[in-house]
This record gives sequence, structure tokens and C-alpha cells, in this order.
Amino acid sequence: MTIKLDGKAVAAAVKADLAKRVADLTARGGQPGLGTILVGDDPGSVKYVAGKHADCAEVGIHSVQLRLPADASQEQVLQAVNQLNEDPDCTGFIVQLPLPAGIDQQAVIEAVDPAKDADGMHPYNLGQLVLDTSGKNLAAAQAGPGAAAAAASFPLPCTPQGILALLEAYQIDLQSKEICLLGRGITVGRSIGLLLTSRAVNATVTLCHTGTVDVRRHMRQADVIIAAMGQAGFVRPEDVREGAVLVDVGVSRVFDQEAQRWRVVGDVDKAAHQKAGAYTPNPGGVGPMTRAMLLSNVVAMAERAATAAEGH
Repeated sequence: MTIKLDGKAVAAAVKADLAKRVADLTARGGQPGLGTILVGDDPGSVKYVAGKHADCAEVGIHSVQLRLPADASQEQVLQAVNQLNEDPDCTGFIVQLPLPAGIDQQAVIEAVDPAKDADGMHPYNLGQLVLDTSGKNLAAAQAGPGAAAAAASFPLPCTPQGILALLEAYQIDLQSKEICLLGRGITVGRSIGLLLTSRAVNATVTLCHTGTVDVRRHMRQADVIIAAMGQAGFVRPEDVREGAVLVDVGVSRVFDQEAQRWRVVGDVDKAAHQKAGAYTPNPGGVGPMTRAMLLSNVVAMAERAATAAEGH
């Protein structure tokens, strides 16, 4: 029987646990706060940021929102980053990407205080991820429910962390499994490969990209396919071995001629679900988990700060 990996349900359970941890923090005199910097009025970005703050309200996390016009200068964006770096009410924050043309995106990311990097995408934190071959930080981050997750010493990238948390929730063991990663982006492809090959997971990973010869052969050999390419329906039924696990990360907007409207579709053709042992729906799978892990990172940051303050 094929298992649907329900990201909405698992994310709801994560948020319920976070609400308890936030209540405990408040009782200790602490308060987690998520900051966002949004530059411009891109509809997708506006909606995504609004969803993050709605999540915050749901679990009791304080929100700090900074919005800049689309024609904001590099200096203005960096000033906003510095403002949140120094704001004691903000324990972690993100700069919503992509930034408008003309803004040096990498310089902005590097300006974020690594200790407040809620996305886990600062070069310092990615470097820590590279060095953590044991996977100790991942194991700590997944130690919940409970504040034990605060033992993680640096924030993990939200989408990879969310994928592994979703698989863990359904007791899908990745030990010694052959995993085919589609896409070499920093947000998912490269960073999740580091987590999967740590000793805490011990999977074997093949990272495929536009230069890969016969990518479909690699997919057919895989126990797990993680598709993060942004190419609608790229993974077809004939690419999937019976019982494989399909993790659909990529998002595309496709115009539905019959319904005469745009709809969101993933990298995995829905027809491939019939051959899978388990699959993530898209939408409703990885997306909710990504948002939940952002909140988890912020709460863990606040717990670490509160513990450090109590130790002085």
C-alpha cells in the first residue's frame, strides 16, 4: 500500500510541540522572535512571508516585519539586516529571496549574524554543516519533541531538515539506502546531500544535474528520489522502481487549459505515485515542513540564548 507523507499533518504536530516550548520559554522570561525582510512586492514572496508570520501567531512567536520598496538600494537592505542583527526582540530572521535585480544577494546573506540565521543558509552555518560528518547536529535537531532540540549548535537549512523530519515521522529508514538527488541548488540539493551522507543517516547519494549522463538510469536504481529541480512532472512512472520513496520538492506554475487557471505542480508526475512505496504530495508535503522548521530554528535559537543568559 502506498503511503502519502502528509506534510501538513506532521507540521501541525511540530507546531503543537513548539507552542509548548514557547510557553516554557515565556515562563523563563524569554521570547522567541522571527524577523523578515521583504524587498519589493512580488506576489509570491508577499504571500510566503505572510504565511510565516501567521505561523508565528499560531505558536506564540513574536513577529518583526521589515518591508522595503523594490527600488531600495544595497545600503538600505544592509541597514535593515543590521537592524535585525541588533534587535533583541528578534532571535532569528530571514531575508526573503529572490532580491530585486541590482542587489548583491550573497553580500546581504553574509551580512546576517550567523547566530540569527533562521534559514541556516549563512556561509558560516553551511561550513559547520560540511564539518559535521557525524551528523551530531542533525541528531540534536531531531531530538524533539521537547527542548532537547536546542542542543543543536547551529541552524540547519529548513527544507532539507523538513524533508528528513517528515521521513522520520513515517519511520522511513534511510540507512544504507541509494538516494537520487535531482538538482544541485544550495537550498536543497547540495545541503541535503551533506545531511544524508553524515553518519547519523548513512545513506549513499547520487547528485544529478544538467550535466548528468542518463539521469533516468540513476532514478531507476534509487530507493529514494528527491526531486528539487523546478521542472514540472520530470519524474515519470517509468523512472521509478517499485516501492521507491518519492520526495517532491520542486514547484512550477502550469496553466491548466481545461480549468483556465494557473496551478502549482511538482517535479514528480502524479502517475508515478502508483509505483511508489511512499510519496510527498505537492503542494502539501515538503512546503509545510519547511515553514515548520523555520519556526523550530527560531525557537531553538531563543532556547540557546535563554540557557546562556541563565548561565551567567
